[in-house]
Amino acid sequence: MSGRRAAANAASNAGGRAPLPILFLLVCLAACLLPGCSAKTITGLVWREPEVAGPAGSGSAVARSALSQVGKPYRYGGSTPRGFDCSGLIWWAYRQHGVTVPRVTTDQARAGKAVKANAMRPGDVLVFKSRSSARGLHTALYAGNGTFVHSPSSGSRVRTDKIANSYWSKRLIRVRRLLR
Repeated sequence: MSGRRAAANAASNAGGRAPLPILFLLVCLAACLLPGCSAKTITGLVWREPEVAGPAGSGSAVARSALSQVGKPYRYGGSTPRGFDCSGLIWWAYRQHGVTVPRVTTDQARAGKAVKANAMRPGDVLVFKSRSSARGLHTALYAGNGTFVHSPSSGSRVRTDKIANSYWSKRLIRVRRLLR
């Protein structure tokens, strides 16, 4: 069958209308749901997960939920245990406790209340400046004891890192508290 004849048959089978409006809607939906954030992969020591105490529904409980996902793969646009991007991990961890937070990194970076770095509590959102990210930002959850949990970049897994690590300490630009 010729290319023209196949195209004509496909058009008649589709009621004569091309599926462009549906395709357009799907592309727009995908653009809204895939936030994207990544940072350069850092090699180094694997830190012991911090002990996080606190009542259920607190920032500590949110941090524990995020820590339970250590080892899960990075997945662009991911927000489930099958894979997370940085903002998806935060969104998922808060959602486990019935708290709705913004899904994308840029919105998470503005959510809640600004907190000084020396007043961080488990569950606070850390915002880092990242050269390799599409929007220039990377978010993570403070886990306590100078550590944070995050999904750093493509090819990596959810892990904990130390804020004192020189790579991260010089890139930390703000801390946001989403819970009281």
